[in-house]
Amino acid sequence: MGVLDRFEKRLEGAVHGVFARAFKGDVQPVEIAARLQRELDAEAKLMSRSRRLVPNEFTVTLSPHDHDRLTPYGKTLNAEIVPELKQHAKERGYIFNGPIQISLAADPSLPTGRFTVGSQAVAGVQDSAPADTEEIERAKLVLEVNGMRHPLQPPGFSIGRGSDADIRINDPGISRRHAEVQVHADGRMRIVDLGSTNGIVVNGERVRQADIAEGARIEIGKTRMLVHDPRGR
Repeated sequence: MGVLDRFEKRLEGAVHGVFARAFKGDVQPVEIAARLQRELDAEAKLMSRSRRLVPNEFTVTLSPHDHDRLTPYGKTLNAEIVPELKQHAKERGYIFNGPIQISLAADPSLPTGRFTVGSQAVAGVQDSAPADTEEIERAKLVLEVNGMRHPLQPPGFSIGRGSDADIRINDPGISRRHAEVQVHADGRMRIVDLGSTNGIVVNGERVRQADIAEGARIEIGKTRMLVHDPRGR
């Protein structure tokens, strides 16, 4: 049974048809669930032979009409969709780098019944995902971005605004593939500009590449990042 079928059955049992009555003719929650499943499949990034990293933060953008109808049911939507995404990920060998979050936004340019989905993989710590938590705890240093901790482990990761970046940041001052953080097995770390428009700033100095260590402060666009030891803070 696929995520769409499972979700329909769970939804009916959980809310007794409330959604069907409230959203007849509008965007259906089951459509959102199916789109999020496809988003996982489309954005899965190979980490090893058996592990693929998938997004864990999703923004569903709707017309003002659909947004107003769905917003009061936001918690119920999350409670029903998140377990189905986790099950789909388990079946496909996907891993999440942090807790799953689904938020709703409105776009006046969208007609009623239409919606878009944006996603990003954002590292975080949560009790319900011990494997992800252990990975962060094992890392001696992390790169903290907007309150999220990204383990600094070999080989490193790319940073950018585009879907092909390992860490995606919604900042207009950041290029689609802005920079790469290189982490070596011996502990050496370096950040390299990937030909971005606005460059990078490390410890107050604009550079094209620079070695980084604990305490390094990095600025890309309007986003500030910090390299630090999570166990000491």
